[in-house]
Amino acid sequence: MMTSTSGFTTLVRSSPYLMMALLVIPVLGGLIAVILPAFGWFPVLGHTQFSVAGFVDLWQTPGLGYMALLSVSTSFISTLLAFVITILILGSYFTSPWLGYIQRLLGPILVIPHAAAAIAIGFLITPSGMLSRIVSPWLSGWDAPPDWLYPHDAMGLSIIIGLTLKELPFLLLMALGVLAQPELGHTLRAQHRVALSLGYCPMTAFFKVVLPSLYPFLRLPILAVLAYASASVEIPLILGPNSPPTLAVAIMQWFHDVDLSLRIKASAGAILQIVLTLLLLLSWWLLEKLIKKASQTMLINGQREYGGAIMQNITHVLTVVIISAIGLALIGMMLWSVAGFWHFPTVLPQQFVSLHWQSALQQMHTPLLDTVLIGVCATSLAIILTLFTLEAEQYTGKMVSRLSSVIIYLPLLIPSIAFLFGLVWLLEQINSHHSFINVVLAHLLFVLPYVFLSLSSSYRRLDPRFSTVAASLGASEAKIFWQIKLPMLLAPILIACALGLAISFSQYLPTLLAGGGRINTITTEAVSLANGGSRRTSAVYALVQMALPALGFLLAWLLPKMLFRHRE
Repeated sequence: MMTSTSGFTTLVRSSPYLMMALLVIPVLGGLIAVILPAFGWFPVLGHTQFSVAGFVDLWQTPGLGYMALLSVSTSFISTLLAFVITILILGSYFTSPWLGYIQRLLGPILVIPHAAAAIAIGFLITPSGMLSRIVSPWLSGWDAPPDWLYPHDAMGLSIIIGLTLKELPFLLLMALGVLAQPELGHTLRAQHRVALSLGYCPMTAFFKVVLPSLYPFLRLPILAVLAYASASVEIPLILGPNSPPTLAVAIMQWFHDVDLSLRIKASAGAILQIVLTLLLLLSWWLLEKLIKKASQTMLINGQREYGGAIMQNITHVLTVVIISAIGLALIGMMLWSVAGFWHFPTVLPQQFVSLHWQSALQQMHTPLLDTVLIGVCATSLAIILTLFTLEAEQYTGKMVSRLSSVIIYLPLLIPSIAFLFGLVWLLEQINSHHSFINVVLAHLLFVLPYVFLSLSSSYRRLDPRFSTVAASLGASEAKIFWQIKLPMLLAPILIACALGLAISFSQYLPTLLAGGGRINTITTEAVSLANGGSRRTSAVYALVQMALPALGFLLAWLLPKMLFRHRE
């Protein structure tokens, strides 16, 4: 018994270091492995001398400036729009029950994979999409699909729309999660009520009282969103221009080219992508400081009204437009999945058929099985490691807290397009041909941060008196952990499992790179079909891709109710 308890304690105490190693070593190792080829050291091709030839080749790439500008502009604008709309929604509905309704409407969008969201938005804005069908011919006069280049427009407006609609629910739910903290949420709402009693309009009270205290908690999620958007692949690949594409898409194409010498150019491009992402993060930080300095006078000038009623009306319209657009996009995708003959501009298909589903389901057995197995393996590892690390926090305290606040965001803040290429190169150097294991470990890099962030607050809020009473009765640390803490945390653990599965199911680039093209999942198949396959078949794959995380969250909601149905 003593040996078992000692072994459990040793395992728990070593978990934070293992977690740190799993997050830091692949990311930093991948970065080093992409820096070396970028500067000419690529022994596979006989390049053993350092040089800047890769960067010279990169600078000579036609349209490189446009690629970089497209990446920077679409990511910054989409993040700014998502943040501004989030703040407007919070300010307009801060004291209204409508905020809860909006949360329930936008919440499910959070678990929709980026590829599926991009495909759905494509069905909305294509010339023959739902948007043009609804206004034709009675309003637009169109009897044929309009001649526009959406999606794939050269200015990247389609990318901005896709990223904004995908980032908005995440930022909104992060903000609501902060406000759900008992002490902070109660304090901010009390301060808001005091401001209202002093004659401030609701919007002004929110911006002067709530936002300055709320924003520091949103800073890291915003930076993570900005970093992701700057190097996103799925949405620009499906919605963005093809020639030239965004820099991240171009890097991926160079890396997968049959000409291996382009890997040097791709590595140089990955370094440029890191620089662009860092510049974006720095720009956001500078903008934040500038706005803070410029708004100091406004915060203390005592003015009660800044056009709050107009801002609220604009927010009402924006909210309706956004929710309607998301709904129309999903309806359009569902209709295309069962559409036979569908003449423009009719809103509904003339024929409904199941042929596309039958054909797709016959072909997706292997990708579906791989998707589920990879997700289950990566999520199980993340849950186990997170629980042991959080248990270790009971012994080590601040060390794990610093780890959770700094290291946990590392794979999210560094562009995956950069370190994943280096990670693949490292796997090639150690002659790792276990594609399935490689993909699971690559998914773990992205699943682990979200699982940790999901579980940490619930674990830390667990009343320590239960453990104290159990220990006083002679229960070992292992028994307290397995028989007391875990059963009490079953619901949060299941939610974290569902979130981890959703993150794993949505991974495109880690699957494509770490698997070497030998592992196909629903996501990789959906992206491939969206870029040249049947529109109807791609709709089926996208719906299946959406159904998988939805099923996970449904089970996470049902299982506690079934297991605890006899409890009062």
